Amino acid sequence: MNLVRLLAATMLAALSLGSAAAQTLTFVWYPNESTPEFAESRNAIVEVIEETLGVEVREQLTTDYAIAIEALVNENAAFSWFGGEGYVQAHDREPAVLPLVTASPTMSLDDAKYYSMIGALVENVDMFKAGGAVDLDTLEQTRFSFVSNSSTSGFRVPSAVLANHFGVPSEDLLLGGPNEVFAEVMFGGSHQGSFFNVLTGRADSGAFCNVCIDTYVEFVNGSAVDPVAGDLIRVLEGAEAPFNQVPGVEVELIATMPVLNAPIVVNTNLITDEQFDALIEAFTSEEIMSNPDIFAPEGSDSRAFFSEGERFLAVEDSWYDPIRALAGN
Repeated sequence: MNLVRLLAATMLAALSLGSAAAQTLTFVWYPNESTPEFAESRNAIVEVIEETLGVEVREQLTTDYAIAIEALVNENAAFSWFGGEGYVQAHDREPAVLPLVTASPTMSLDDAKYYSMIGALVENVDMFKAGGAVDLDTLEQTRFSFVSNSSTSGFRVPSAVLANHFGVPSEDLLLGGPNEVFAEVMFGGSHQGSFFNVLTGRADSGAFCNVCIDTYVEFVNGSAVDPVAGDLIRVLEGAEAPFNQVPGVEVELIATMPVLNAPIVVNTNLITDEQFDALIEAFTSEEIMSNPDIFAPEGSDSRAFFSEGERFLAVEDSWYDPIRALAGN
């Protein structure tokens, strides 16, 4: 009888292990990457995980940063691609959430950066100048658009700069009113949404990032790679919705700030140490660098998240300490 029980227990354990190995994991996406034009690039990244781990990975698209963070923290999703601020928030709540890789144009993490930008309609930009030069004092009691308070380049970085300028805590910039820095504060929910708030005149100025809007605009002057204040950007004819409503509208940048590149992250409670290492090896391989759906070839119309010449590099939690410092942590 004991032998029968032992065999039964062994079979149950084997079935349990087989079920765990065949489990379906979830990759939850931020709103910026949830839009239809990025479907092929999303699928390509998910396929890397599926082929490496031998499991099915389903996608969860979102319209809110907080939904994606909650999903990862609560183990309803295993993977995401967070900005530095979103990652720091998630890791603070669940230390098992760790970065796998981030993108860089070189073999060095020193070059793994993009830009937070503040812009205004070109016809309104003079309201933010004094003596012909941009003066941040002029932002006071205007209407400002952030992305989300979980966004690195759409809130944490620009709010740190503005909070330092006006001598207030960053959290004081979340609300508008007659006794606040801004008359009105709004949130676009995505970089596209915040940029659209500016384009339509709903906000006098707003924050968004260069790589988050680059498929919808052209730089009339300046560089999309290293933007500076004074650069002029124009919405492309035939841009995807909702930007097809505002073709040719121009925005001038009034401030730009470098930001640490976003990591692909994983809740390590849902995978093994061996799987974690295997994913890093897969994402940093030469094969992945040549995938046109992940790294768009130069001159191609691909809506990949990254560009030819970039690559993934392994990154550790401590690399995002500068983001923590901006929040005073």
